[in-house]
Amino acid sequence: MTDDESTEYVTLLCDGPFHEVVLVDCGPREKDVILAVRKVSGLSLWRCRDLTREAPVTVVTGLSAYRAQFAVSVLQSAGATAEWRQEPEPGDRAGRAV
Repeated sequence: MTDDESTEYVTLLCDGPFHEVVLVDCGPREKDVILAVRKVSGLSLWRCRDLTREAPVTVVTGLSAYRAQFAVSVLQSAGATAEWRQEPEPGDRAGRAV
């Protein structure tokens, strides 16, 4: 690079904040919920079973609002109680238990 050339930095903006899907309660149909968790997360059946039994637990993170809503609807149709939340910004400690 010569002295005449300058470097220009650009900040990229994403569509919006990322969201996470939280499995609040499994409900009475554990097998259906395990399969639904596998569908939305892509994890193994063994790990999905563990997640389902550890509820409340975050199932997936880094989703757009649309995909998070879809994942919640899949879990709810299997009989689970689930919700989607906006992920906290890095360094933001509000809403976290210390």
